[in-house]
Amino acid sequence: MVLAESVVPAKAQTYVVKKIPENVMRLNGKGDNKAWNKAAVLSDFSFPWEKEKAPATSFSALWDGKWLYCLYRVKDDSVITLVKNNNKIEVGASDRVEIFMARDSALNPYYCLEMDAKGRVLDYRAFFYRKMDYAWQWPAKQLVIKTSAVKNGYIVELAISIKSLTGLGLLKNRRMLAGLFRAECKNIKEGKAGLHWISWIKPDAPRPDFHIPSAFGELALE
Repeated sequence: MVLAESVVPAKAQTYVVKKIPENVMRLNGKGDNKAWNKAAVLSDFSFPWEKEKAPATSFSALWDGKWLYCLYRVKDDSVITLVKNNNKIEVGASDRVEIFMARDSALNPYYCLEMDAKGRVLDYRAFFYRKMDYAWQWPAKQLVIKTSAVKNGYIVELAISIKSLTGLGLLKNRRMLAGLFRAECKNIKEGKAGLHWISWIKPDAPRPDFHIPSAFGELALE
């Protein structure tokens, strides 16, 4: 079934999320569950606003009827994680992977999960254009995040309940608008992070911006 044109941006790229039986996935942050072998590996990540080649990033996803599982593998020779007061805003000054999810291309609202190498999450609701509500939190007990450090990088596994995706109006006819991103932190000086932006899709913007409809693709659940 195809969504209405107003829901999915024109020429949106699609990632197909394969279905697995219930109770076979166990997250440990290592991405070594055998079920991951069934997932398509998305590795088309790039620097949309820089000429150099981006460090490797891959994304995989599966679902079992109750949970959507996502796996990020990140190559990074200098993982930076800001820990001062250990609040969620510090994730925004750290190396991290991100998934943005929207009801439709109007982005009113859309929901963001930004996860660092320590498994902390910057979760927030936003409205176009860039009106962020950082006090908002993902529904309780409907999100699980596990991470691990590996040689030259880190791994992030997460599980998002189908209940929460449906309740927020994000999942319709087994399809969902989603942006898949990564922030690579080069340094932190005077409390400000030097960030380089990596994306699955090249947004239609002259300067770094993931908070626009053209930054979103589509996840299609089998």
